[in-house]
Amino acid sequence: MRGVRRRPRSGTLGSMKTLLLARHAKSDWGTAGLRDHDRTLNARGLRDAPAMARRLRDEGTDLQRIVSSTAVRARSTASAYAEAFELPAVEEPALYAASARTILGIAAALPDDVEVAMLVGHNPGMADAVAELTGSFAEFPTCAVAECAVDVMSWAELIEGSGRLLRLRTPRD
Repeated sequence: MRGVRRRPRSGTLGSMKTLLLARHAKSDWGTAGLRDHDRTLNARGLRDAPAMARRLRDEGTDLQRIVSSTAVRARSTASAYAEAFELPAVEEPALYAASARTILGIAAALPDDVEVAMLVGHNPGMADAVAELTGSFAEFPTCAVAECAVDVMSWAELIEGSGRLLRLRTPRD
């Protein structure tokens, strides 16, 4: 995977793509001995994920691609978005417990015909990726979605500092 280069922040943004960085919904810790990767969503997560997906859809988000960690809780969250947007969710094993650099590298590998993409993963990687991409630091609770405008013509041009945080949505908004 290629590294993410640094670039000074510019005052204006040219051509735009939109990257939605989503943290999985609330997971269940109640099953003793269950591997972290296999944890499911709890009742709140099962309620919040479809609600957040409908909210994005109803706000007019034109989501074209969903890429998810292989962890059960992330796949379940991505499935709620996939259902709301009538899209498949693609699994990416590298998103499980990914660093910000890995997350941004996955985004940089997206096909250029995709203008609006969502990556569904885990903290602290998602919050760190938002900070590296946009310079904005934010609390990133479960089921939060950071909408980032990215100043690139091609996803491969995505570098640290090339984005701007437009909005952070949480289930409690």
